[in-house]
Amino acid sequence: MGIDLSLIWAIIIAFGVMMYVVMDGFDLGIGILFPFIKDKSERDVMMNTVAPVWDGNETWLVLGGAALFGAFPLAYAVVLDALYLPLIFMLLGLIFRGVAFEFRFKAKADKQHIWDKAFIGGSLTATFFQGVTLGAYIDGIPVVNRTYAGAALDWLTPFSLFCGVALIAAYALLGCTWLIMKTEGRLQQHMHDMARPLVFVVLAVTGIVSLWTPLAHAEIAHRWFSLPNLFWFLPVPGLVVLCTWALLRAVRNNANYAPFLLTLTLIFLGYSGLGISLWPNIIPPSVTIWDAASPPQSQAFILVGALFIIPFILMYTAWSYYVFRGKVTAEDGYH
Repeated sequence: MGIDLSLIWAIIIAFGVMMYVVMDGFDLGIGILFPFIKDKSERDVMMNTVAPVWDGNETWLVLGGAALFGAFPLAYAVVLDALYLPLIFMLLGLIFRGVAFEFRFKAKADKQHIWDKAFIGGSLTATFFQGVTLGAYIDGIPVVNRTYAGAALDWLTPFSLFCGVALIAAYALLGCTWLIMKTEGRLQQHMHDMARPLVFVVLAVTGIVSLWTPLAHAEIAHRWFSLPNLFWFLPVPGLVVLCTWALLRAVRNNANYAPFLLTLTLIFLGYSGLGISLWPNIIPPSVTIWDAASPPQSQAFILVGALFIIPFILMYTAWSYYVFRGKVTAEDGYH
């Protein structure tokens, strides 16, 4: 029995995308929360919690895109063709946010508000269009003769737009709990106060998406409720409720680390539900990872490079978070 290279690459890409969602999610969430904090020194602290690591977080987005191009070129061509506009808007948001990181601390006091707005707008835009892209992907992409068969604005649906709003709520909660873990004093207490309503908002939008998805997509409903998939999916809602209860309890007790870890667990559970809904299709609703795969020789060749570089990415990521561990205060600066 040979090695299933397509399966290995699907796992690598899924891992890379999950790492991006987790690691870039909380610093996008900080930008989403920026309008609710008016004090300049507290805004400085918020940005300084991620200033040393934010650009490294986006390494995973590059890895996911490059891996998709090499291992599943059909999926790369079709998905980018179908979702070109929302992905461009997402990248523009990331550019504005990245420029704001660099320029905000160097701007004169009377000009700093411009870069605050760029940081907020870039974070909201990038997050919203990531959610729109996800929603459009779940909606499905028509493929005829191995090419995209839809129109330029097929991604613009009520479901995809709602997914954009839902992801804003999820990243806001992730950013909020990150700040609980990384800050202290008044800012931390403010985040504790915001976390509880954000948990309920995230729970509500998750419930709506979970109901909307099978109602609007018969093939996903069949995948959820047919055996043996039902046994894989059944624990997810129960674990979400349990995790939400634990998260609310941790926030009520003013815990430092538990809210962020539990929010990560919620994000992972949502991601696993997505995987169960779509597997093994890489272009929903009908193109599987094996249909879209590049030749085994190509997959094996790039796998050598991936197995070499991914451990280095993991090591320098872990090291950077270790070096900049602990609380961030107003005395800490951006260099």
